[in-house]
Amino acid sequence: MTAAAMTAPRCLCLAGPTASGKTAAALAIAAAAKVARAQPVEIVSVDSALVYRGMDIGTAKPSAAERALVPHHLIDIIEPSEAYSAARFVVDAQRLIGEITARGHLPLLVGGTMLYFKALFEGLDAMPAADRAVRAALAEQLERDGLHALYRELQRIDPVTAARLPPTDPQRILRALEVFRVSGQPISSFHRARAPQPTPPLISLEPDDRAWLHQRIEARFHQMLDAGLVDEVRALGERGDLTADMPSMRCVGYRQTWEALVTGDLSELPERGVAATRQLAKRQLTWLRSMPQRHRVACDGADAGAEVVALAARLVQALPGA
Repeated sequence: MTAAAMTAPRCLCLAGPTASGKTAAALAIAAAAKVARAQPVEIVSVDSALVYRGMDIGTAKPSAAERALVPHHLIDIIEPSEAYSAARFVVDAQRLIGEITARGHLPLLVGGTMLYFKALFEGLDAMPAADRAVRAALAEQLERDGLHALYRELQRIDPVTAARLPPTDPQRILRALEVFRVSGQPISSFHRARAPQPTPPLISLEPDDRAWLHQRIEARFHQMLDAGLVDEVRALGERGDLTADMPSMRCVGYRQTWEALVTGDLSELPERGVAATRQLAKRQLTWLRSMPQRHRVACDGADAGAEVVALAARLVQALPGA
């Protein structure tokens, strides 16, 4: 056993783009472990949307029946009016990995929020804390001058960051400007190179045929609409404590539904929701391809489920202490 293996977290990770079958694969891994009388599995969600209570349909949250089969963590832990971050996820995940391991169980980290996986694997840069006053001023400037003007400002003060951000990404552009105004330093100056760290094994669900994933995304978004997504978002809006720019309401599906309700025109919602979800999946796959430690499984393959279960068993056997 190598020294790196001895220090890697003793857990298994399962990632993939939206609609790739992560929930079914995770439950299959847990069921197979139970049949084999292996270590019981506990699932830790790696999803920035599943943390919110009351956001069930649009997040494709595991059902109560599914959650009764296997213990799940980091689901329904905060209100949509609250904020959750990659830094908080790392703290929560590290604590849960320790607690689950101490029970003699296997932590299975499952999700599609690749920033959370990256933060857990590589750590986080020491960024300045959010500043409400600066953020409010930037929001006012965005409303007054438009995103293009803010992007031009970012190009001037931090061309490195501007070059890697799309000019249509308000969340990251505003954060980069906020960091500069708070610290006087470009956000790129806070990124530092790190020595490679030992990482737990990662199973990556990736389709061979992108059209397969696109079809699943379209079908699932229509299922969400049939299940009452519009009513769910309407009820969230009626709470009175949520706004369109909050992280919870910027989640894919919720943002498009909120905007449709504001305009009163739902006719383009299916098309816009599907398009936004496809873009999310594209970004997720790009993240995954940058993770060299991943073990790829073609999620559109005829034997994908069996392949995931068999691969998981082999990877668990190779974990330190197995």
